Amino acid sequence: MVTVAEQPVDKKSFKKLGTRHKARRRAVDLLFEAEARDVDPADLLDERVDLATRDQAVAPVHAYTHTLVEGVADDLDRVDGTIESYLKDWELSRLPAVDRAILRIAVWELFHANDVPPVVAVDEAVELAKELSTDDSPSFVNGVLGQVVLVAPQVRAAAAATRAARPEADA
Repeated sequence: MVTVAEQPVDKKSFKKLGTRHKARRRAVDLLFEAEARDVDPADLLDERVDLATRDQAVAPVHAYTHTLVEGVADDLDRVDGTIESYLKDWELSRLPAVDRAILRIAVWELFHANDVPPVVAVDEAVELAKELSTDDSPSFVNGVLGQVVLVAPQVRAAAAATRAARPEADA
């Protein structure tokens, strides 16, 4: 099985891509690998961070990759439940693993990354699907995320309200 990192990439066009795009791509790779190896994504991330500090030939893990992998791992049940609720005649387990990883990152960003506009999260996911998955995946990913975008503001507002209420409960 070919991992996401082994997919051919035009180096010229890859250099033009932004740092966050590269971080998302690496996060997809890590989530994909974690699922294939049946290991916790956060443990795999820690393994890669450690490897990068010991071996200079291994690229360091970008902070945003770390944020994405940790975020998806911490909120996996809600992210997966959200994705599954918008699949028509499909089950999450039947999707290509790379599509699951891409959708998980995008849904997490839509729900938690306040500095990422929803259109950017969706566009990045579609671009990753174009680069890494099947010909049908970009439109599929776009369709699912188009529905998630509609509920994302409510999810963000609920999370903000919960965070705001916590200090009062602790007082």
